[in-house]
Amino acid sequence: MTRAMVNLRLALLVLAFACGWRHAVAAAASPSNKPNIIFIMADDLGYGELGSYGQTKIKTPHLDRMAREGMRFTRFYAGSTVCAPSRSVLMTGLHTGHTTVRGNAGAIDRRPQMLRSNDVTVAEMLKSAGYRTALIGKWGLGMPGDEGHPNLQGFDYFYGYLSQLHAHNHFPDHLWRNHEKVPLQNKIVPMAHDGAGYATNAVEFAGDLLADEALTFIEGATNQPFFLYFSPVVPHANNERKKALGNGMEVPDFGPYKDEPWEDALKGHAAMVTRLDADVGRLLQKLKLLGLARNTIVFFTSDNGPHKEGGQDPNFFDPNGPLKGYKRDFTDGGIRVPFIAWCPGKIHPSTPNHVGYFGDMMATFADLTGTTPPQNLDSISIAPSLFRRPAPPGRAPLPRSLPQPKHRHLYFEFHEGGFSQAVLIDGRWKGIRLKRLDAPIQIYDLRIDPGEERDIAQSNPVLVKQVELLFRTERADSPLWPIKEAARPKS
Repeated sequence: MTRAMVNLRLALLVLAFACGWRHAVAAAASPSNKPNIIFIMADDLGYGELGSYGQTKIKTPHLDRMAREGMRFTRFYAGSTVCAPSRSVLMTGLHTGHTTVRGNAGAIDRRPQMLRSNDVTVAEMLKSAGYRTALIGKWGLGMPGDEGHPNLQGFDYFYGYLSQLHAHNHFPDHLWRNHEKVPLQNKIVPMAHDGAGYATNAVEFAGDLLADEALTFIEGATNQPFFLYFSPVVPHANNERKKALGNGMEVPDFGPYKDEPWEDALKGHAAMVTRLDADVGRLLQKLKLLGLARNTIVFFTSDNGPHKEGGQDPNFFDPNGPLKGYKRDFTDGGIRVPFIAWCPGKIHPSTPNHVGYFGDMMATFADLTGTTPPQNLDSISIAPSLFRRPAPPGRAPLPRSLPQPKHRHLYFEFHEGGFSQAVLIDGRWKGIRLKRLDAPIQIYDLRIDPGEERDIAQSNPVLVKQVELLFRTERADSPLWPIKEAARPKS
């Protein structure tokens, strides 16, 4: 290496330490060296359903290897406890007290479950920074002909499901490619709106089609950096098939579980997760074969906690691990999710204790790409954690260009069956109020009680007051998501 090159490296290092991670990235960013970003989000996968997070029955070798080679977060939270608001938080960088979509509206009234033209999504931000953007899989935030359609929310390309009801069906009779309905060979018994139902012939499994489409998109990578939001629909149950046939865990075959002495719904659930694992393995291998792995940051997570809807024993696989609760709960089992970040040579193997959530992706992607994010977000960048080199054994930690910012609190609200709120303060104190504004506030100390078994509200009145204040101040009223009268205090 020449002296000039050494001096250049030293100058860049000084710049990084003096100006911080984001300024260093911005100074170096150009279309040729901006990282590709792939964000993979499973559907209803619990915190404890991967081997790397304690699972013992379901085989997930590729995701476990991804966790060993990358960064495995243990204190990461989804945007919400159900899919649509969780995805809205991811897209907008705003928590559920501020984001547009704050619940699952279903087919009753689609307007509350639709992003608006004035929403700025991570896809729009990255597209403006020169990225080619694609969504493959489940959207759930806009339908044909309205302003929430993914092609109108920053995605150059879309293939998959628009409606979350349609996405229940793993063998649908159509998928969408941009604005075009693409027919499939499956013949379905319709049972709800938007293509929901179940197949009578089960020819084309949507999970396979989505994974193949993701690989095709990656193969088409050019010198233009890309953002791929890959959102498969496993292991979500087909709720309509469950109602009709008693088993909502539909999958082409049971794979390695066919001879297990389990009921079919359990075999189907395990097979779904293992097929997803294989798809992620194919994707990572494709990046390596194309020489893209070292310039592609891959994230893997789930949109909320595990479901109880497929007809199987929900406790059989211990899907929430050491946590309490499921999808639709505000205990950590409903909102804490697996979160893995992988980029060989740049993200070093470790298990940080940093507390983050989906809303942080907006600021993080901005840092990774040298882009300016929208203002007034509920978002902090986790880039300093991602690129911190671990200290060699027996040595002091290596210096960083910028300390990792921390959340003083994380806020959540939920509009099903009443109006519920939750807040996590300093990564330790969990406050929950369920269904009504006058319901008692529960307080848990996650440092010593991660399973949220002991409510300490009565002995901590100061914490209760702090939680009450955050419940009032950390949200803005939304005409789309009003607090229903049934949830208000009784006169």
